[in-house]
Amino acid sequence: MRILIANDDGIYSPGIATLARVANRFGDVRVVAPDVEQSSAGHAITSSKPLTYRRTRVIDGVESYRVNGTPADCVALGAYNWEKVDVVLSGINLGPNLGNAIWHSGTLAAAKQAALLGLRGVAMSAPVVGEDPDLSHLEPHVERVLELLLPDDSLQLVNVNFPTRPAGIRWTRQAVEQYDGKVVPATDPMGRRHFWFTVFPLEEHAEGTDLWAIQHGFVSITPLELDLTDREALALAVARVPDPTGEKVGSETR
Repeated sequence: MRILIANDDGIYSPGIATLARVANRFGDVRVVAPDVEQSSAGHAITSSKPLTYRRTRVIDGVESYRVNGTPADCVALGAYNWEKVDVVLSGINLGPNLGNAIWHSGTLAAAKQAALLGLRGVAMSAPVVGEDPDLSHLEPHVERVLELLLPDDSLQLVNVNFPTRPAGIRWTRQAVEQYDGKVVPATDPMGRRHFWFTVFPLEEHAEGTDLWAIQHGFVSITPLELDLTDREALALAVARVPDPTGEKVGSETR
């Protein structure tokens, strides 16, 4: 099995080293990651400049390359330069990617890029403490997750989050909660005005969601899909206006 590993924290992140060590037990591993941190880059791709693909000695026993681009760029280049990749693993991100954070996560974007290329993608994230986090205690739990997911070809896109001390594993759905935003003005040392933007959930975490699982100490495994179509809304719209081309604004459907 060929396992391509990317992330959004950069090639020197301890999270990607932990994931590579565990994944090495399951097949041939190659790391292709950004040369600098790309957190919250979302699914951006680089189209305005050329990209470099440079071999880097950073993880013992693992062939590694750094790219001056985004997480999605890394997966695209990694798959191009290494034929017949079976699965793309992204992470382990230094910080959770739960609920609405999935929308802007660079970690998820790498896994989504894999799915767009017809490959399987698995994103992994975990909370961290301190400036020099050690994720080695999660290795047995990462191994168990890979034992579950790697043999299952039906799971094309999956989001995995680890709590600090896992007490078990749960299959979950994405929490789609309402958030309230708060803008906090401040000034920098030069007296120039800037702003911090913070959000917090307005609802309790519903049982069975990824946020609920982490709150209760479980590893959260959430199968995802690329299709964002609201099928119920689409069906209702078709029922109301079967032929939008012939419908005039303000007229009734006949």
